Amino acid sequence: MTEKQHNMGFFEHYLTVWVALCIGTGVLLGVYAPEFAKTLDSMSINVNGAPVVSLPIAICLFFMMYPIMVKIDFAEVVKAGKSIKPVSLTLIVNWAIKPFTMYAIAYLFLGILFQQFIGTDAIDLVKMPFGLDLPLGSHYGSGTVVMHEGVKMMAIPLWRSYLAGCILLGVAPCTAMVLVWGYLAKGNAGHTLVMVAINSLVMLILFGVIGGFLLGVGQLPVPWEALVLSISIYVALPLFAGYFSRKWIVAHKGLDWFEQKFLHVLTPVTIIALLLTLVLLFSFKGDVIMANPLTILWIAIPLALQTILIFSITYIAAKCWGFSYENAAPSALIGASNHFEVAIATAVMLFGLSSGAALATVVGVLIEVPLMLVLVGVCKRSKDWF
Repeated sequence: MTEKQHNMGFFEHYLTVWVALCIGTGVLLGVYAPEFAKTLDSMSINVNGAPVVSLPIAICLFFMMYPIMVKIDFAEVVKAGKSIKPVSLTLIVNWAIKPFTMYAIAYLFLGILFQQFIGTDAIDLVKMPFGLDLPLGSHYGSGTVVMHEGVKMMAIPLWRSYLAGCILLGVAPCTAMVLVWGYLAKGNAGHTLVMVAINSLVMLILFGVIGGFLLGVGQLPVPWEALVLSISIYVALPLFAGYFSRKWIVAHKGLDWFEQKFLHVLTPVTIIALLLTLVLLFSFKGDVIMANPLTILWIAIPLALQTILIFSITYIAAKCWGFSYENAAPSALIGASNHFEVAIATAVMLFGLSSGAALATVVGVLIEVPLMLVLVGVCKRSKDWF
């Protein structure tokens, strides 16, 4: 695979600033124009009278995912055997370690250490699990079926809703931003691209299986039908759209035109779609944040600790396994990074736009850029260790 430069562009470089601005805009809309997000979210596909897919959110989230998928050359996956150790380590960390450490750390902080700050009696209203029609007052996991604005909802402890968002982040490994982190760390771009492709394929199967299992362990609603639908809409659909459109464009326009023209125009689309989604999410959570402005901090701490832990485990394991620096750096950065686009999409579909789970996945975006830049610096300063 030829080396490709992935410079951090204007949108990526200031992503934390844009996220902060969108948080502020969303909170202000939630306080002064509370019907804004509700009106958009009401444009939905309903099943049995309950909203299942918000059309504005679905459109935004598709355009978050498609630019990521279209960049991947899946033909390179078959060459992964040449780097069997880095591929094996990344898969083990992403799917056998990371989801479970995320659950443990999030439960420790949100369910024990920070529960009194979040509110031991605070509840969150989330969507009724897709495919279920339970009677009012019945219990499912830690939730109770209640009626809210004419729609059956699940009332669950607020901290468990935040836990659900953390779980979804933990089972959504690596995003296209990894290409930027790997480039900045001067790692093996070929290995990074291959792992993005492999993780996208593995996610089709294990995201729902592991995510559903951990949600069940956390006594949260496990909407299996919604998990399958979410994977189909937010992973499979953009994945296949990206694969076939890439194939068609390269065949008719050539690889140079695809990389230099098409991708150049497409690059900011993911970030713009993400930012529009954040405005909607925070316009729904404005009252919660204004009432407890430290909410974001309580969620950010376990997410940050998880990122540092997974990076350390992978980086040290790569050293012990005899990796070169060029493979060790992207392996550790891939493990540390989250596919927050999929996590946000799934949280919105499973639990709702106004849920604490959706808010927790957004906090993952807020901390990712500055934290990953710090870890890139750690890689560069420790290069001589390999």
